[in-house]
Amino acid sequence: MINNKNHKKYFYPLLENGFSKKDILEGTKVLKSRFITMGKHTYNFEKEFAKKFNTKYALMVNSGSSANLLAVFASKNPLRKKIFKNNDEALIPVLCWPTSLWPLVQAGLIPKFVDINPNTLNVDAEYLISKITNKTKLIMIVNVLGSSTDVKKIAEVARKKNIILIEDNCESLGAKLNNKYLGTFGDFGTFSFFYSHQITSGEGGMILCKNEKDYEILLALRSHGWSRGIFQNKIKKKYPNLDSRYIFYNSGFNLRPTDIQAAIGHSQFNRLKTITENRKFNKKMILSKINKDKRWNNQFKFIEIPKKINPSYMVLQFLINEKYKNKKKKFLNKIENIGIETRPIISGSFVNQPATKLYKLNKSNNKFLGAEKVEKLGFVIGLNSKKITKKIINKIVDGLFLIDKI
Repeated sequence: MINNKNHKKYFYPLLENGFSKKDILEGTKVLKSRFITMGKHTYNFEKEFAKKFNTKYALMVNSGSSANLLAVFASKNPLRKKIFKNNDEALIPVLCWPTSLWPLVQAGLIPKFVDINPNTLNVDAEYLISKITNKTKLIMIVNVLGSSTDVKKIAEVARKKNIILIEDNCESLGAKLNNKYLGTFGDFGTFSFFYSHQITSGEGGMILCKNEKDYEILLALRSHGWSRGIFQNKIKKKYPNLDSRYIFYNSGFNLRPTDIQAAIGHSQFNRLKTITENRKFNKKMILSKINKDKRWNNQFKFIEIPKKINPSYMVLQFLINEKYKNKKKKFLNKIENIGIETRPIISGSFVNQPATKLYKLNKSNNKFLGAEKVEKLGFVIGLNSKKITKKIINKIVDGLFLIDKI
């Protein structure tokens, strides 16, 4: 990828050219057919996705952010039995992406932030459960960067307390907890196919749900509240005096993907296992090289993966040793300049973002020490979906040890 600001190429970007020749061929076939809007390729991808995750329904949308938006608004829809109401509370980890949070606000919920464990980047399940009150009607759990907390335990408590659970699994496609795929524990599970994620269609996302009523709601909300789709005949019988092609029986957005996105995403999805294993290999090789290097002196802390989790890595995360914290900015600038692309760990503590202050989402000025630590010390580099060479690994490791020369 190219840094638009400096117009320079990285020797180690967040993701190398993420598209294979086959991916491009599949997308080109759709383009040449001239039938590029949502159609058979989208449906086929949805069907295969649901099958892979052993879930009854999957619905593709134009982004992971849209998947979160749709899941939240489906949770409030009057056609659903279990819903939340305006000013109900929703728990959400304070280490999150904006579009995990904003659908809660946009739908009338009051978000309550929960701190994370800086060693794992995820909330501790018991700690989150302790934050549940009688006002809690929804939990937006975020499975962070290829791993998770014990979301099974959270799901069990949510069911008992009649709380809606949405699993934001946009960063963790293919990861498992106790051999069950993340994204399948909640009422809804969301996924992203953005460029640097486990698979990519450039933009794109998916939602999983478990029952026909939720699927019917998602179908309508995805496309204007329209009855078009597999439930059209059922709706038509209820409203015989309306033009059956244009019955709008629900509220809605326009969050449809294109068949080009679906064809490319489906092509990548077919090799998800290979991509996942390659990323694991790259992580193992980089960390092994660091640990065996004579320069190694605990300059960094590596993120822990809980024993029950089989991860699906998206990036490689680091926490800089506390003694280097004042050098972090200079260090990151240095390795960017030599060609290693970096990013913060998601948003840091989201209460420190100006948008949170604009909307007064932390009126009590609560402190979140775990997320603060991650914000101050954390950064990520890429984990490419193809195996990287020893030469590249050596250059990466040499770059990381520049922290001692700043």
